[in-house]
Amino acid sequence: MSKIDDIANDFVEEFIANSPTTATYLGHPGHDDKWDDLSPAGYAKDIDLHRRVLAEIKAVEPADSSERAAKEAMIERFELKIERYDAGDTHLDLNVLTSSVHGMRQIFDLMPHEGEEAARNIARRLQAFPTAVDQYIETLRGEAKAGRVAAHRQVTEVARHCDNWNGANGDNFWENLTTKTVTVDGEPATGALAAELAEGAQAAHRATAAFATFLRDELAGQAPQEDAIGEDAYSRASRYFIGAKVDLRETYEWGWAELARIEEEMREVADRIKPGATVDEAVEYLDSSDDDRMTDKYAFRDWMQELSDRTVEEMQEYFDIPEPVRKLECMLAPAEDGAIYYTGPSEDFSRPGRMWWSVPSSQTHFSKWREMTTVFHEGIPGHHLQIGQTAYRSELLNRYQRQLLFCSGHAEGWALYSERLMDELGYYKDYPAGKLGMLDGQAMRAARVIVDIGLHCQFEIPEDNPFGFRPGEKWDHARVWEFMRAHCRVPDPMLDFEVNRYLGWPGQAPSYKVGERLWKQARDDYKERKGADFSLTQFHSDSLNLGPMGLDPFAAALKRL
Repeated sequence: MSKIDDIANDFVEEFIANSPTTATYLGHPGHDDKWDDLSPAGYAKDIDLHRRVLAEIKAVEPADSSERAAKEAMIERFELKIERYDAGDTHLDLNVLTSSVHGMRQIFDLMPHEGEEAARNIARRLQAFPTAVDQYIETLRGEAKAGRVAAHRQVTEVARHCDNWNGANGDNFWENLTTKTVTVDGEPATGALAAELAEGAQAAHRATAAFATFLRDELAGQAPQEDAIGEDAYSRASRYFIGAKVDLRETYEWGWAELARIEEEMREVADRIKPGATVDEAVEYLDSSDDDRMTDKYAFRDWMQELSDRTVEEMQEYFDIPEPVRKLECMLAPAEDGAIYYTGPSEDFSRPGRMWWSVPSSQTHFSKWREMTTVFHEGIPGHHLQIGQTAYRSELLNRYQRQLLFCSGHAEGWALYSERLMDELGYYKDYPAGKLGMLDGQAMRAARVIVDIGLHCQFEIPEDNPFGFRPGEKWDHARVWEFMRAHCRVPDPMLDFEVNRYLGWPGQAPSYKVGERLWKQARDDYKERKGADFSLTQFHSDSLNLGPMGLDPFAAALKRL
């Protein structure tokens, strides 16, 4: 182990000790009954740890290109995290997808659910839930006192999510967790353990309700009605999520051109599906086909699992897929927030990587043609291959690189690149409907480059935009929704969630398409350097073996290979 690896591995141990939820996520035992300190002091302690380790890493001279890549990757991530904290961006964590309360609810999905020890850990963590919520309220109050509050829309939407977890839509997450999900010898807990679980469920229910009340009755009154965060804060967010500094104005203009290009390709594919049909007519045709749609979410999950399993087997021709990474579970999330997301395997792979779909209660139809590309994005060759392989490569990557280092532009850019790669490999040759679904997803990702940058930076809608959409006007929630509705074909409940996500998690949504753009540029540069020796398989191996990192240090590291 190098000195850099030693510092990185020691950081992971100290970080896990301070973050029990991270320990649970990684499958590190001994922390499943505790919570992170979400108070201002807890946030400050975390940043102090990053400052100290950053100084240690900067003082070490790397011995080879591998160490240099690890050092540059860590420095880039640490510096940006510290910069955003010092600038007062902590309040932006309160949004419809990644707030601390969302993380607290979701961690129960990843905890072991069977056996007395697992049940007792869940009971104790539930009983401690109110303290963690109170700490988070303390942090949000401190931010508000400094004049920093998330947008009103995010505050009220997170409150609504809390209502849903508490049973507003009919299913009480806490009650279901403790009476149905947690089992001992395959049966619900009984006796004193059942009483502990019930006490914990009640405590979490009360704390969730209290948090929703705090949001509505206190924080909402201080929250700005304006969704935009401004160009300075957005620039920091963009660099953090992409891992590269991009020209926001040029990227905004590129988004318009890219969306127009994709929609032209969609028209060509629509004509293959139904000669002479427009895209909307082809979509209507597919959605009326019994072969391409389902009405049972459990049957749809099983279809996704079958597709994932088949793809894993077939992709072994193009990728070196380690044995533990060949298992991916497709799951329906117990909440109904509308998100689709991936969670990586535990450190020892005893818990496999999982693709989750939080299906809105109002969604009753599921289209195979739309979601084939989702399986490729979340599974193999997308997130699961990239993140699972990273977790496995202990001989190449230190523990921080394998377990904690994450950059959305690198991960989501790869996943979107993977969707296009499946087209290159011929997966849509005999199924143009699947290609239309992939392109529709690509169009949505291009459209949100436009609306995310445009709204938060308050750029004008171009007078000469290719769609004649509201030339010269300013972006707001209504215009964002109108534009997205015109350029993507997800159900309204999911679109509502997506738009609120863009408004409350600035900079993250463009990281998919911009990340893909930078991945494709990296491949083009690599191909030019290798000349006649270029191999697509070798490019994939070389790039993934570098591990996750911001896309600026990634490009630099790849050029050294």
